[in-house]
Amino acid sequence: MKIKSQKNFWSGLMFIAVGLGFAWGATNYSFGSSARPGPGYFPFGLGLLMAVLGAMVLFGSLTVETEDGDKIGAWAWKPLVIIVASVMVFGVLLPKLGMIATLPILVLMASTAGDEFHWKDAVINAVILTAGSWLIFIKGLNLTIPLWPTFLGA
Repeated sequence: MKIKSQKNFWSGLMFIAVGLGFAWGATNYSFGSSARPGPGYFPFGLGLLMAVLGAMVLFGSLTVETEDGDKIGAWAWKPLVIIVASVMVFGVLLPKLGMIATLPILVLMASTAGDEFHWKDAVINAVILTAGSWLIFIKGLNLTIPLWPTFLGA
């Protein structure tokens, strides 16, 4: 069988591997029931869904013809390092600075990884994502995520 799109082939394999990994990891948690799902219910379903989507992309890479085989280009190391570093900084700073300060730092750092970085767009994105995260995670789901920096005593 001939690979007709290298990008889709490797993307499909990656989605399958990550999806199955999440589904397998979720088996260590309680599933609960459909009426009262446990902590493993949602990641297991999402992992399987990701694996199925990966299989569809993989199938397409073997059946849909492309002009040049859709070759994989060089690795974009700079954006990869910036994105990974921004997530690591978020994980380290969240318990100390809280979500209100740390999430904008994450968004602004990650935004610099793109070729078309604009401060105004990044700040607007940070404000919207911070407000949305507060609304969903703090107000909607009542999660105990630190909201304010610890030195403020909140």
